[in-house]
Amino acid sequence: MKSQARGGGPVTVGASSGETAEAEAAGVAERVPAPQLRRRLGRADLRAVPEARRALRELLRHWGRPDTSEVAELLTSELVTNALVHTDDDAILTATVSSHGLRVEVRDFVARTPRPRVPVAGEDTHGRGLVLVQSLADAWGVLPHKEGKSVWFELGAQAA
Repeated sequence: MKSQARGGGPVTVGASSGETAEAEAAGVAERVPAPQLRRRLGRADLRAVPEARRALRELLRHWGRPDTSEVAELLTSELVTNALVHTDDDAILTATVSSHGLRVEVRDFVARTPRPRVPVAGEDTHGRGLVLVQSLADAWGVLPHKEGKSVWFELGAQAA
């Protein structure tokens, strides 16, 4: 699926994934490693959801944007929950902050492509996560891998 416009493990903060963010110091841009969170999520371990939210909040606080983490935390919770509930394997959460904003990606090892479901009045609250992602993210999508997929979203620099 292409990008769509709006319509458990160790945590690493400050590590580079090969990307760089442009920092503005004294009016001169220099290349610095992009702050990143990377965490392995254990199979069906829903304790990973609040842990992922806390780790993301810390990443955004480190980057100097703690007041804008609510939407990012909500969307991350949705992607992490989906990966843990709808697969029978581990998943990997990666969040990277750059001068372009925040990109959060949750990789799982099941090829089935998720699709947003239109909520129906009177139904339980399941199945609404991707609708939230679609509504609140600046861009989102699904990237297939040889084994599994990554579901990702981005929030622009003004939002992240």
